[in-house]
Amino acid sequence: MSLPHAILTALLERPSSGLELTRRFDRSIGYFWSATHQQIYRELGRLETEGYIRTLPAEQPARGQKKSYEVLPAGRAELARWTAAAQDPKPQRDVLLLRLRAAAVVGTAGLEADLRRHLELHQRQLAEYEEIQRRDFPPGKDTPEDRLRHLVLRAGIDLETFWTQWLSHALEEFGELPDLP
Repeated sequence: MSLPHAILTALLERPSSGLELTRRFDRSIGYFWSATHQQIYRELGRLETEGYIRTLPAEQPARGQKKSYEVLPAGRAELARWTAAAQDPKPQRDVLLLRLRAAAVVGTAGLEADLRRHLELHQRQLAEYEEIQRRDFPPGKDTPEDRLRHLVLRAGIDLETFWTQWLSHALEEFGELPDLP
């Protein structure tokens, strides 16, 4: 049930149209909570029906004009309730780890190349996060809001650092393994 809360967060940061929201998801929120454009538009309708957001009045009536949304007090209260509620961490589910486990019984054909591909993908994501950090969080940018946003980015950096280190180690191990059946 986190997509509505991600949308409420984004709209509290800045009232937006559905299109603007999908772009913001593609550029920022989507790094840690992805959603398709259809999911976002569907959820905007639900949030409006539930009284959590409203369509901002158009500056001038025009057919096909994009609607912009803002959060209502009930939406802010729901987001505050959700933020304060305890939630257990989700169990880790990763197909690559399962494939490695399966390789122990069926062999490793093709897996080393995919590990290299994963390493490259994680290295690129890490570089992107580090660039965002350089650009958006220079020294001295330390309001409470900035510090919380930076914590989220640091989580991404730390996770990508973990994956690049782990994949490098896994590839070293692959180099020392005998051929499996």
